[in-house]
Amino acid sequence: MNEQHISSAVDRDLESIQAHIMKMGGLVEAAILQSAKALETRDVELANQVIAGDGAIDGLDDLINMETARVLALRTPTAVDLRIVLTVMKVSANLERIGDYAKNIAKRTASLTETTKPVIESAAALRRMAREVELMLKDALDSYIQRDQELARDVISRDVDVDQMYNAMFREFLTHMMEDQRNITPCMHLHFIAKNIERMGDHVTSIAEQVVYLVTGERDEEVREKGDVTSTIASQEA
Repeated sequence: MNEQHISSAVDRDLESIQAHIMKMGGLVEAAILQSAKALETRDVELANQVIAGDGAIDGLDDLINMETARVLALRTPTAVDLRIVLTVMKVSANLERIGDYAKNIAKRTASLTETTKPVIESAAALRRMAREVELMLKDALDSYIQRDQELARDVISRDVDVDQMYNAMFREFLTHMMEDQRNITPCMHLHFIAKNIERMGDHVTSIAEQVVYLVTGERDEEVREKGDVTSTIASQEA
């Protein structure tokens, strides 16, 4: 097979893999929003749909892994094509983890179906936080398709906003728990949910960082500062 035919075959394979990535991204975006909506509305049926839908996300991750392994083994991609394959593998892994966090949020919904003050006051804020992460993911995927490193860097910078939202909710949960011991259990569930959303933001940021690598061929040397200060707060409370 001559070089032109090899190049055409690699292009076709990469187009197929990237189509899977976008499909996977769409499923993950929906899972983020639906898990947060299920929590806010205490909709156990919707939560169960999110849990069941995680199988499709995992299936696409497996398919992408198989197809990228095949490209590496049979096509021996180089230069930009190799960067695309490596980026796709990292993006897929991050999407799979975000899907897992959405599933975890949905699993906790059943434990929060009873109407309690912390749940009522926090569910809407958690949904806003999840919406911000979903918008970041949408932009990260757009930056990947468009090879837009500036949009990717904008996504990276917005992770600080998600961390600040998480920090504010963490303090709110502490206040509720100190006010009434009956709030401890629901607030612990809510804290885990908030932390899951914050971790989603980290994985979205990782996707955006992969886009920068794909476009430039270089890793950013600057260490990204985290805005999550809850470990410091917890030590001060002890």
